[in-house]
Amino acid sequence: MLPYSVLDLAPVPEGKTVADALQNTIDLARHAETWGYHRLWLAEHHNIASVASAATSVLIGQVAAATKTIRVGAGGIMLPNHAPLVVAEQFGTLATLFPGRIDLGLGRAPGTDGLTMRALRRAMTGGDSFPQDVAELQGYFADETPESGVRAIPGQGTHVPIWILGSSLYGAQFAAHFGLPYAFASHFAPAALGDALDTYRAEFRPSAQLTRPHAMMAINVFAGESDDEGRYLMTSSQQAFANLRSGMPMPIPKPVERIEDHVDPALLRGVAQALAVSAVGSPATVRRELSAFIAAYRPDEVILTGQIHDHAKRLRSFEIAAEAMEAIGRKAPAA
Repeated sequence: MLPYSVLDLAPVPEGKTVADALQNTIDLARHAETWGYHRLWLAEHHNIASVASAATSVLIGQVAAATKTIRVGAGGIMLPNHAPLVVAEQFGTLATLFPGRIDLGLGRAPGTDGLTMRALRRAMTGGDSFPQDVAELQGYFADETPESGVRAIPGQGTHVPIWILGSSLYGAQFAAHFGLPYAFASHFAPAALGDALDTYRAEFRPSAQLTRPHAMMAINVFAGESDDEGRYLMTSSQQAFANLRSGMPMPIPKPVERIEDHVDPALLRGVAQALAVSAVGSPATVRRELSAFIAAYRPDEVILTGQIHDHAKRLRSFEIAAEAMEAIGRKAPAA
């Protein structure tokens, strides 16, 4: 089976609280485990009213404690916001508490705006320390050696698997050079998807962590009992994306019958481009569209996401997606 996973941002629906969002994420994780999802990843974002997963490592611990077998991790931690030692200690602690179940996906972007970056005590400099920071993290997770200086305790010897996240050729080349698994953010920035995956596969160098390339692509899923319901559910995500692009991040809006009546046409065209990698509609339609994406890009794994206002509808969408992935039934190894 081609592994399929969940990407969640602990979305905060309009009319609900952050506490509701966090409990919904834990509930989704429990269901996803029973539906055969391989991983559930949480993403770090800051100062966005629709996202409650800012304290990503804390929420990962809660999700892991509430489940038994599903892998749980970050998709991802925005490394410019953190000292590598702190990340190593946090994820080393998680890996010690939940051995064999923790992943660490790393992003190069700050995941927020300039004002929030300053609140995070991060300087907006022109230097790029990402390669050095990743190498430093790898050292903290490695076994102790006589040359070990500063150690991550917990962390040392846990060998937490590191992934590189990206939406451009830079991330693909970086992951290939370091011999790391690569996850492409095609759920909101699909333009370079094909070129990035081709580059990653062509330039991949085996490493101690990974002997052959392993590429994951992200796909939005808005699944309902009919095509009309799937499109209706998607309007929440379209509005949320439009609000974010307009500099007005708000909780996930309620769905609407005609998205054209709520979003400026020019902005809606941009949203459509950003959400182009989406499977939308009835179970049969979602299965067909997921199959087409998989056939076109040949990922080793897919990670599915969907910003849906109603929690019960969101659960049903992920259930339909799991049924579709089981039916597709393509074979591929899990990382």
